[in-house]
Amino acid sequence: MKTNQELTPLQSTIYRIVTESAEGVIDVSRRIHALAEMSFDEVESAELLAAFLESEGMVVTRTLGGLPTAFVGAKGSGRLTVGVFLEYDALPEVGHACGHNLIAGAGLAATLGLLPLLDELDITLKVFGAPAEEHGGGKALLLESGVFADVALALMVHPFPEGMSFNPAGTSSQVVGRFRAIFTGTASHAAAAPHLAVNAADAAVVTQVAVGLLRQQLPDDHRVALYVAEAGSVTNIIPELAVVNFEARAFSRSDFDILLEKVNRCFEAGALATGAALSIEAIGPVYDALLQDEDLCSHWSAAIAIFGHDVSRAAGLTGGSTDMGNVSQVIPSIHPWIGIPGVASPVHSHDFAAGANTDAAYDVMLQAGVGMAWTVASVASSPESHQHYTTAAARRAHH
Repeated sequence: MKTNQELTPLQSTIYRIVTESAEGVIDVSRRIHALAEMSFDEVESAELLAAFLESEGMVVTRTLGGLPTAFVGAKGSGRLTVGVFLEYDALPEVGHACGHNLIAGAGLAATLGLLPLLDELDITLKVFGAPAEEHGGGKALLLESGVFADVALALMVHPFPEGMSFNPAGTSSQVVGRFRAIFTGTASHAAAAPHLAVNAADAAVVTQVAVGLLRQQLPDDHRVALYVAEAGSVTNIIPELAVVNFEARAFSRSDFDILLEKVNRCFEAGALATGAALSIEAIGPVYDALLQDEDLCSHWSAAIAIFGHDVSRAAGLTGGSTDMGNVSQVIPSIHPWIGIPGVASPVHSHDFAAGANTDAAYDVMLQAGVGMAWTVASVASSPESHQHYTTAAARRAHH
């Protein structure tokens, strides 16, 4: 973890603390990577992180917002309440292929760097364990429950393949909604009385064809993905039930709403063509687009550049969604992208999961943790910035 310029006394203190604690932070991150627990089932990962925060003197509240694997660690009594977000859920089949073990580790490193400075910086530090980012929208649910009401600014990082600019200014994420469509038909013997059946599986096939054709007329930044979860079990019974899980994505809520209407019509076409009944239900909250706070971006970019990373302004991401978007629409936030050296494979792949468990990944993770702590310290040390975020939080709480 080498720097390319001289550090201020405050930066040196944070750097030293994180460096001295690096072994313990990396150990926690490695263990989370090995656990690879799914959304809302991150029991061991959540407890590992909560216990770590308690060992550092934070007051931890478990089962936050009604979610058993959510928690918050709090310490300090300053006017500026800072929220650091940890993620720790993995993906089916590919494990930690989104690097949430690194997100958790970076958040712990930032926390350790800030804890001895809370009084000096006039900060209240809250570290939120947010489950189910991949599927379920833990942060969106926690936001709705009001547990972030006093947070003045929020931050976390997200790993990516190498080559990304570390400057999040101007980047965003796609709005995404996930749904379950259920076609209900009439079962019958496939040979003796097929004419008496209403084939729910056929409704799913018609839908897939319609969605495939729809994609030809969609803008480049719109996405639709689906899979058939259930559509019969034996060949001699015409299926009376078909279940299709799907998602739609766009970079604005208005574009998402239009896209979703078009996709729903594809499902209606499957029902109309076959005579099956159709019901569609949401299987989680809609994730909003990321709104990166420009002032926080400036503080972060100045901090992380000390490690020699590219902080040129990026053109923005071409895909991907996060429930941190919901937080950022309400609370000034940053969600920087940190590239893992030597990792070229895309997120959600086996190779990326392996790359998230390397020495290079853990080195960047610690740099990001230091960078987040430096960012907070920079904001808190600026009377103008401190007042800006504190006043905005008080105004938001009042309304």
